[in-house]
Amino acid sequence: MQAEAKLPGLPLVAVLRGVRPDQIVDVAQILFDAGIRIVEVPLNSPDPFVSIEKLSARFGDSCLCGAGTVLTPHEVERVRKAGGRLVVSPNADATVIARTKALGMVSMPGFATATEAFVAIAAGADVLKLFPATTYGPSHLRAIKAVLPQSVPVFAVGGVGAAQVGEWLAAGASGFGFGSELFRPAYTLDEIAKRARDLVAALRGKP
Repeated sequence: MQAEAKLPGLPLVAVLRGVRPDQIVDVAQILFDAGIRIVEVPLNSPDPFVSIEKLSARFGDSCLCGAGTVLTPHEVERVRKAGGRLVVSPNADATVIARTKALGMVSMPGFATATEAFVAIAAGADVLKLFPATTYGPSHLRAIKAVLPQSVPVFAVGGVGAAQVGEWLAAGASGFGFGSELFRPAYTLDEIAKRARDLVAALRGKP
């Protein structure tokens, strides 16, 4: 499994929970300018498939765009129809993962335990998402990484900010998903830009 080859740019997923279709292009442009190339629109956002269509039409050739909080194979199909190529879930559902791979998309299911991780791997997951990362902590990731295949990247998602990036990387995280640390619908574009720059700098190891 060479998942890294499917993830363009920095190992950083921008989780735009709550983004509206009228915001998506402007927000994504700011993220792109900051160096972010992976963007997720959670399906519990307003009109998410409209946002995914706009996102994919504008950035689909240069970014990996898709959906989060994907819970069923039918939702996977709708994401693909909207132009998305990334499917992110909070859980490890083998039917969702299998449908994602059958449609040629990138699968990033959530897990908490070793059992869930191996269920996801067996179903064909490209990347695992420890979620919510803040609940389990870097020591949990370090212990689980000891038994996971080295070829499977694990992203820490949920409650991780710029200040915690270093300790998560030391514990074996391959990347991150940033939600409210990066975006909320009420944030101004300038605030999103600053947050994006700070998180990218932290990931690159720059002050």
